[in-house]
Amino acid sequence: MKQTSRLPVCNIGMFDSSSDFWIDSIEGLLKKYPLLEFAHINTFYMILVLEKANGEITIDNEKLCIDNSQVIIIKPNCINKIFINTEAKGKIICFNEDFFSLRYNNNVLHQFPYLNEEFWISIRLSTVYLKKIELIVSSMLDEHASKKKAFKKVLRSYLNVLLVSFDRLYVPVKTENLYNPVKDKIQRFQKLIESNFKTHKLPSDYAEMLNISTNYLNKICKNSIGQTSGSLIQRQIILEAQRLLKYTNSSVNEIALELGFDHPSYFITSFKKTTNQTPEQYRKSIFEE
Repeated sequence: MKQTSRLPVCNIGMFDSSSDFWIDSIEGLLKKYPLLEFAHINTFYMILVLEKANGEITIDNEKLCIDNSQVIIIKPNCINKIFINTEAKGKIICFNEDFFSLRYNNNVLHQFPYLNEEFWISIRLSTVYLKKIELIVSSMLDEHASKKKAFKKVLRSYLNVLLVSFDRLYVPVKTENLYNPVKDKIQRFQKLIESNFKTHKLPSDYAEMLNISTNYLNKICKNSIGQTSGSLIQRQIILEAQRLLKYTNSSVNEIALELGFDHPSYFITSFKKTTNQTPEQYRKSIFEE
């Protein structure tokens, strides 16, 4: 947990030093991690699969009553606090966006429409679907505990199946179909990054494509996502670098060239600044998983 001048900011490291994915039984959750009862900000996605539970979650001053046979997804960078009874049964899954997006076939979370909701998603489960979801989640728990070869790759695949299952079940709340210009610009910006990050690395490039100022682009990114526009571009570059290091035999120099860096040293410096590892150290760590 990091402390800010405003609210505690929690990352997955509070649960697991791997800092990108964590899963556990929900029983006794608040005894193990009592700070979750108090207002804090997550830097990660949290999925609560509730078999039997009662309590309340407050998300940005909106109270959500929790009950049996329910899935709740809390998105990053919102203020939340959780109260769940100690006898609750279910699972909690936490993951960073980059953990999911590292899958080879270029998956990105915002392709799931329900994850484009503002801050949280609630899905009711029938008895039949609860059993199906529990089967997937139990397999994830076993895989995470096993730490067998390539277990993170398996977990990413399970997570994809889980998110697709939620997509099939999710029924959006019917509201007036109001156009949200800020949300639209953020989504367009994210899509532009995915298509242009190899050739355009500056926020000003994307601001011009969106016909807005660089300062305004940065402001809406910080207010909506909690990150600067530059950090979103950098994250996409490093994510693609990680994919290439993991799934290809390309040399560091070849990867630097493919990603549009003028010199390999610039790529190495950028990669290490973001990941605290050189590209070669990262590649070596992948094979040690």
